[in-house]
Amino acid sequence: MPVHEITDPDDDRIADYRALTDVELRTRWEPPHGLFIAEGELVLRRALRAGYPARSYLVDAKRVDQLADLDTGDAPVYAATPDVLQRATGFHVHRGVLASFHRRPLPSADEVLAAARRVVVLEDVNNHTNLGAIFRGAAALGVDAVLLSPTCADPLYRRSVRVSMGEVFAVPYAKLERWPAGLDQVRQAGFTVLAMTPAPDAVPIQRLTPAQRERAALLLGAEGPGLTEAAQSASDVRVVLPMRRGVDSLNVAAAAAVAFWELGRDDPL
Repeated sequence: MPVHEITDPDDDRIADYRALTDVELRTRWEPPHGLFIAEGELVLRRALRAGYPARSYLVDAKRVDQLADLDTGDAPVYAATPDVLQRATGFHVHRGVLASFHRRPLPSADEVLAAARRVVVLEDVNNHTNLGAIFRGAAALGVDAVLLSPTCADPLYRRSVRVSMGEVFAVPYAKLERWPAGLDQVRQAGFTVLAMTPAPDAVPIQRLTPAQRERAALLLGAEGPGLTEAAQSASDVRVVLPMRRGVDSLNVAAAAAVAFWELGRDDPL
């Protein structure tokens, strides 16, 4: 595995990794260039197993041996000191391993729905940490796919990928380009759209009927504002997680995990 030493943080060969903490810059750089960044050895190995082709690797020079067993193919391996890594990326790369990957074309919502029994639909979830945590919960708790409104954050942004521990590669996802009209598309595929809300007149999630649980599409909104009225109106049932001690809501990723478990509690293990 040939390794190319990088001594200049402005070296054009590592342009993919520049200013990784600048969300606006990364949004302008990554999707148009068809790439995303994986951080940490575990995450990059999961990306490779999921079939994403690597563009390049950027590694702390002391950790090059961690990649010694990989078939890196045509993707160059760059090594640098921690100082050069930090100056190039904008943060201390404490995991010591980064990789740039080619994106793959997204499937259509119809393709994703056809292969799923239980899905989560997200409206305007634009916090990358929450998005990554929802994907991780979906993978762990029996949700087959994620559907995103046009205003959701990018699941392949570095922070989302890292927080999900690479599970964004394991759970199929697609965009609903028309919103909230796209919820009709979900319903036509045979799903019951369940809108999560703290409203006092919503149905406690544990009281859903077997028919409502059978093919559930759990609809969640952004942290703070929650679901829009239009999205709730386009749903079939409004559901709530019953709370105690006067707490009115949970973090959206935490609420999603609880709801995922409840909807899948009778699934065979």
